[in-house]
Amino acid sequence: MRIAILGAGAIGSYVGAALARGGADVSLIARGAHLAALREHGVTVLSARGDFRVHPPATDEPSEIGPVDVVFLGLKAYSYPDCGPLLAPLLHETTAVVAAQNGVPWWYFHRHGGPYDGRRVEAVDPGGATTAAIAPERAIGCVVYCSTELEAPGVIRHGEGTRFSLGEPDRSVSERCQRLSEALVAGGLKAPVEPDLRDEIWIKLLGNAVFNPLSVLTRATLAAMCRHPGTRALAREGMLECLAIANALGAQPQIDIERRLEGAERVGEHRTSTLQDLEAGKRLELDALLVAVVELADLTDTPAPTLRGLASVSTLLATSLGLS
Repeated sequence: MRIAILGAGAIGSYVGAALARGGADVSLIARGAHLAALREHGVTVLSARGDFRVHPPATDEPSEIGPVDVVFLGLKAYSYPDCGPLLAPLLHETTAVVAAQNGVPWWYFHRHGGPYDGRRVEAVDPGGATTAAIAPERAIGCVVYCSTELEAPGVIRHGEGTRFSLGEPDRSVSERCQRLSEALVAGGLKAPVEPDLRDEIWIKLLGNAVFNPLSVLTRATLAAMCRHPGTRALAREGMLECLAIANALGAQPQIDIERRLEGAERVGEHRTSTLQDLEAGKRLELDALLVAVVELADLTDTPAPTLRGLASVSTLLATSLGLS
C-alpha cells in the first residue's frame, strides 16, 4: 500500500511517521522550513509514549510521488475546496482519500440513506467545490483523537491520544479501510473501523462545536472553561443541542454530557486548535466545526440557540480580525 500525506503538518507528520515506523511506503508533502527539515533530518516525534525518528521521502511537488493507494489529508477543512490541483497527481482510479478533519465532513450525506441522502452541506462544500475536488466515492472518514503540535521544523510534539477511527460513508466494513487500519496499527496507532462513523463524528463534535469557538472568545483553556460555572453551563447547553441535531439526522451517539465535560476538564490547560490558530494569526476553522452544525439544525428544524449565538459571535470575531 502506497500512502501520501498531503499537508504534513503536526497531525500529518505524526501519522506519516507512525506509518513509516510500521513499514508502510509513505511520502510526505509539506512546504517551507518544515519541508527543509523533513528532507534533511526526517520526522522527530517527541512523546511520553517514546521518542522516535524516521526519514520518509518528503516533497512539495505531488507529481514527484505519483498515484498512490491512499491520500491522507492533513489539511484544514477550509482548504479542501482548493486542493484539487495538489490532489490530482496522487490519484489513480481507486485511490482512497482519508479526510482526517474536525467537524462535519463534506461527504456527510453521501450514501446516508433517508430523506437527506445526497444532500450538500453548503458550509463545508460551498457551491459543490469540495465535491468537485474530492469525489465522495473516494472518501474514507476519519475521526482523530490525538493532539500534536509542531514544536520546531521537523519536530512533532505528541500530547495525548493515538486513535484514528475510520469508516466508510455507506457504513460498510471495506477491505480498503481494513488494510489502512492494519498499516496504522503496525505503526503504533489505534485505528478501529467503525460501522457508522457518523456517531463518532457527533461525539467529537460535542466538544469541537462548543469549546473551540468558546475558547477564541474567552482565550481560555479546556480546564478553565469547564471550571467556570457560566461557561460550563453554556457548554452543556451547546452539547445538548448537538445531540438533538444528531438524533434528528438519525445518528445515535452514545455519550453522557457530564462525563464529556469531566473528560474535557481532565485534559487540563490545553488550548484548542482554534485558539492556537487565533494566537498564530491563522484562519479559524469555524465553518466545519460550528457553522455546518447550525446549518444542520436549520435543515432538521432543531432549535439551537446556544450554537447559533456562538456561531454569530465567533464568526464576527474572525471576520473583524481578518481570519475568516
